[in-house]
Amino acid sequence: MLDDRKTAILRAVVEEYIQTAQPVGSSHVAREAGLAVSPATVRNEMNQLERDGYLSQPHTSAGRVPTDKGYRFFVDSLTTPGTLDEVRTQQVRAFFARAHGELERMLGDTSRLLSGLTDYAAVVTAPNAEALTLRSVQLVSLSARVVMVVAVLSNGSIEKRTLDLGPDAAVSDVTVGAASAHLASSLNGTVWGSTAAPPTSGDPGVDDLVSRAHDALVAAAPTGSDQVYVGGAARMAAAFDAVGTIRQVLSIMEQQYVLVTLLRDVLDRGLSVAIGTEHGLQPLADCSLVVAPYDVEGDRGTIAILGPTRMHYDQALAAVGVVSERLGRALSEGA
Repeated sequence: MLDDRKTAILRAVVEEYIQTAQPVGSSHVAREAGLAVSPATVRNEMNQLERDGYLSQPHTSAGRVPTDKGYRFFVDSLTTPGTLDEVRTQQVRAFFARAHGELERMLGDTSRLLSGLTDYAAVVTAPNAEALTLRSVQLVSLSARVVMVVAVLSNGSIEKRTLDLGPDAAVSDVTVGAASAHLASSLNGTVWGSTAAPPTSGDPGVDDLVSRAHDALVAAAPTGSDQVYVGGAARMAAAFDAVGTIRQVLSIMEQQYVLVTLLRDVLDRGLSVAIGTEHGLQPLADCSLVVAPYDVEGDRGTIAILGPTRMHYDQALAAVGVVSERLGRALSEGA
């Protein structure tokens, strides 16, 4: 534990470095930390914080910068996760007021929303869809040869697939209606992606349409690998000066399995923030993760912010907290 003076000094260094990305000197801290002590006293305290591993000095005569340990103390000492300002709060409200439709689109849009709120890269993983069921399935005739399959899932999301029946097709509305009714009676309430074929109806035209629709739904279902949606990856390029670091970070963000494993590991360790080397992935040693789960009728997905270790942690925690709660609610209510 640090005493009050060291805590105030460390907080001042972290907050200034987050803002400027420049080493912080004792004179600045003496002015900004609200302590009635001289720069020399602050300098002595900063030397002790450096010896204890909370600060480091990039080079002789430079100011100090926080270490991962310093950031960890700062994050753990936050009494609240911060709050979104009115503009960002309104962005979230407006987004979820109009958010609906296919699960893939909604999660992709959410990742871009979160990236826009924080100016960092955002990652959203789909909820575990193994237990999702088909709440309702129907066919909609778009033309004599084009039919749309519309499925409402148990988490409220909607999957749509278009069936092109071929240039010689001429399917009547009666056949589409009969196939839709047969499909609904066979699949409503079943697990999404089940390969068990619906029973035959005895009408070849209806059975052909039902078979095509069933195959389309099976193909659209998750295969067991987690779906990952990344928004704002290009923002990471602006966060780092070293080209090599940027390249490593972007490479990791393209590896979905690595991202999913990383987010799960952070949550399994009971963390909402993983700083620098805490997450154990060397290419992301200069990055921090802010992670939160969201629940959809017992199924869990994850959202996260990936940014430099000098991120605005209070704002990142606020954004991730608000968006995860609203996303889970929207999907559960079938928004």
